[in-house]
Amino acid sequence: MARVTVEDCVLKVPNRFDLVLLAAQRAREISSGGALTVDRDNDKNPVVSLREIAEETVGVEILRESVVQSLQKHVEVDEPEEDDFDNLSLDVVGELSAMVVADTDEDLLTIQDEPDSGPIETEE
Repeated sequence: MARVTVEDCVLKVPNRFDLVLLAAQRAREISSGGALTVDRDNDKNPVVSLREIAEETVGVEILRESVVQSLQKHVEVDEPEEDDFDNLSLDVVGELSAMVVADTDEDLLTIQDEPDSGPIETEE
């Protein structure tokens, strides 16, 4: 088998820096168990990935998407805001009810601690 040159791959991916990223991503996919689309011929994963790109047996756009996904650190999940408000309102209701119970307990203690206002009898 003839050696793969970068010139063969640059015809498919014009930017050599993009080519390096795509070939490295494909080599990682192969290392993690991805199916080969060309014969290995005792070549290592980076060479196999370059051969796959040169022979167009893998989709360049698919590789670009997988590069972007692998570099993302935060994946945004679009959740409806209503759920947040519902949870917030439940928390507020819980706190308010706890405050009302605490206020009621304090009122009861205050009422019980007050002396009777009736006449005080003394023994003489």
